[in-house]
Amino acid sequence: MKLHSSSTEKYQTVTGYDRSGVEINAQRFDYSVLVMPEVAPRPWPVARFEDLKAEHFEAIAADKPDVVILGTGERQRFVHPRLVASLSNLRIGVESMDSHAACRTYNILMGEGRKVTLALIIDTHEGTKAE
Repeated sequence: MKLHSSSTEKYQTVTGYDRSGVEINAQRFDYSVLVMPEVAPRPWPVARFEDLKAEHFEAIAADKPDVVILGTGERQRFVHPRLVASLSNLRIGVESMDSHAACRTYNILMGEGRKVTLALIIDTHEGTKAE
């Protein structure tokens, strides 16, 4: 018996996540990505949280999502408001959370039909840490 609606199968869904990457519709990405429900995932040129710049968020603003879910790695970290000003000025919300929570939250919002962007940082400098 099916317990879940199949309406999300045509959308970009997070199907797995670990420290070194994410799976979107069972396709592996070992680098930071931007994920939106109806657009193929695309690389996001952010190697580490510390590398974030206003320009990274300006690129997201061009897509005009309702909300941005920022996955910041193993722990929740918050960006300085000046970095996300381009989003705030357009009344686009930004929620920062650890990457596991970000992936789950993205799937929930996407399943509700929200125009959401997952901005997921895969820290390529810490990929060798033991779990």
